[in-house]
Amino acid sequence: MLAGTHAPVIEAHGLGKVYGSVVALRDVELRVERGEFFGLFGPNGAGKTTMLRILTGQIAPSAGTAAVLGLPLPLGGVEVRAKVGVVPEFESPPSFLTGEEYLRFVCRARGIEGSKERAARWLEFFALTDRKGLLCKDMSKGMRQKVMLAAAFIHEPELLFLDEPFINLDPLYQKRVQEYLREYLEGGGTVFMCSHLLEIAERLCTRITVLKRGAVVATGTLAELKRPGEQGLADVFMRLVGGELDEGQGAETTAGAAGTV
Repeated sequence: MLAGTHAPVIEAHGLGKVYGSVVALRDVELRVERGEFFGLFGPNGAGKTTMLRILTGQIAPSAGTAAVLGLPLPLGGVEVRAKVGVVPEFESPPSFLTGEEYLRFVCRARGIEGSKERAARWLEFFALTDRKGLLCKDMSKGMRQKVMLAAAFIHEPELLFLDEPFINLDPLYQKRVQEYLREYLEGGGTVFMCSHLLEIAERLCTRITVLKRGAVVATGTLAELKRPGEQGLADVFMRLVGGELDEGQGAETTAGAAGTV
């Protein structure tokens, strides 16, 4: 991990994305500093996954600019993806590799030495050592999620992009991953996370942005965003976007052919 610097790790200005007639993002301003645990929240169809895909160089914005680790996007997308760890919401490890084979493949693809030892460390962390020879296609959803998390963590990146990282994990490993992420931040890392698990997010996030229909409606710490009588992030979330929940479903479905919003 890199030493601290005043330059933002993630920066976006006037960012927009259109899928046909659907506006997935509109005029988004975003700045994430090194060492933050930054959370991006919103109902289904609000633009969270689109934002993450732009910031990891997978798709180009329709308007505005974005940069990650000082690299402009989408031009620097390959270099960004080489430097960061990504846990996508719906992707799974390759079906006909074992968990160990996939983790060692990730190391080789990233030019990292000691793939056997690194894979063994994360298989042990996620209690998969006795299943290391099991093909990914035969794993449970929870086991596949553990392998995807291990693949994101294995090269010790300076920045993690996590889209619903706790999905399919049992409470024991939700807690263990939370503990690891806190240690990761203490070591100088930065996290950008999208999640619907607001209870967990409230414990982890140092600052948050809330999207509604592709636009930023609030940014700040939880303390800054709470109003009198509100107990936590769930209350803030419902005040800001509660009236849009049903409408957001339609936008996500319409945009599905072009990419998850």
